[in-house]
Amino acid sequence: MTTYWCERALAGDGDLIEGLVVETTGTHITSTRPASIAPEGCVQLVGLTVPGFANTHSHAFHRALRGRTQREEGGSFWTWRDAMYDVAERLDPESCYALASATYREMALAGITAVGEFHYLHHGVRGEPYDDPNVMGRAVVRAARDAGLRIALLDTCYLSSGFGVAPQGAQLRFTDGDAAGWAARVAELDDHTDPAVVIGSAIHSVRAVGRDDLSAVAAVRPGAPLHLHLSEQVAENRACIAQYGCTPTRLLTEAGVLDERTTAVHATHLADDDVRLLGDAGSYVSFCPTTERDLADGVGSARALVEAGATLTLGTDSHAVIDMSEEMRAVELDARLVSQRRGHWQSADLLAAATVSGQQSLGFADAGRIAPDHWADLVTFDLESPRTAGTGGGAEAVVFAASAADITSVVASGILLERDPQVVGRLLRDAIVPLMEGR
Repeated sequence: MTTYWCERALAGDGDLIEGLVVETTGTHITSTRPASIAPEGCVQLVGLTVPGFANTHSHAFHRALRGRTQREEGGSFWTWRDAMYDVAERLDPESCYALASATYREMALAGITAVGEFHYLHHGVRGEPYDDPNVMGRAVVRAARDAGLRIALLDTCYLSSGFGVAPQGAQLRFTDGDAAGWAARVAELDDHTDPAVVIGSAIHSVRAVGRDDLSAVAAVRPGAPLHLHLSEQVAENRACIAQYGCTPTRLLTEAGVLDERTTAVHATHLADDDVRLLGDAGSYVSFCPTTERDLADGVGSARALVEAGATLTLGTDSHAVIDMSEEMRAVELDARLVSQRRGHWQSADLLAAATVSGQQSLGFADAGRIAPDHWADLVTFDLESPRTAGTGGGAEAVVFAASAADITSVVASGILLERDPQVVGRLLRDAIVPLMEGR
């Protein structure tokens, strides 16, 4: 058993507790109790402690693109995608592990204790299966666990480069040929017995999986998390309407895909009826504001979705930034820019999106709160940094003032993680520079 004393804590229900003892055994919290003074022999967490963050949408290998796609002459989502494909063509299981491992360690520094890896880099450079057809997926799972993170491997079905167009180039690495081939490969992942590993599934998008295959993919892992890209681009909506006569959300609804285990990623360009359908289904939505603004995607209607019945979660997607405080506040600040008014979100609601709601969407129902029988995830922020000093030290400080640089300690699944940003920086450099500049 390990005993922690939190100087201040937000246990998960929004209440600020001055002095909290947290006792853990193994991976989980066994008890909590208020205490104004730290018990003898405990680990003292000085500052404000919150539950561990859940990054609900990650493409780990995209981290190699940070700082390399900002073109002075412009560019678009589609030119960025070409650069991403170029990286995808260069990776093998060893370099995939190295890059994912370094990226997940950066997440750990940022207080992320669980990640949803939207994984579609499955095969060799010409689409040929490896001897172990899941070697790439196993590499990212091992990378997450070695970094101290729980992971939901969201194995992604990708059959088309765009509404029936055959994959080519780097896209050949993504596809299993048909939905049955994808399902057969994913079935071989059932040998995972680690409770910190969830095997879920993903529909890349309605561009990449046709109408006739949507329900079949959704049915492969009943009860497990099912994630999908949805209406990230206006062009996607237009093409879907031209192909099927309806929006992507309506298409997914008619296929029976949307329900309470589904997470719609981005959901940026939705009609009013789309918002209603997602709300009626009780689905999660994963907003990734730092990536959505980096790619000029637009600003989604998070408030309307939640009011309709959906649940907000947050991700860092392409990892243009890995900082959950930035993702949280961006939901409110972006909405202010669009609406020209303030006050769309309470800090506690944004913190819940980044913690308990996100953990649940990844299949970790007993996570996201500092409470007995929950995963022992404790993330502590310094309240005396130049960013946080004088803020009052509650949820508002974490959401609207702090950054990942203010995190002083991270306990993930009961383990106090080692923290050395310089080591993580070297790991990132060593994984990225040979990949991007060595060829």
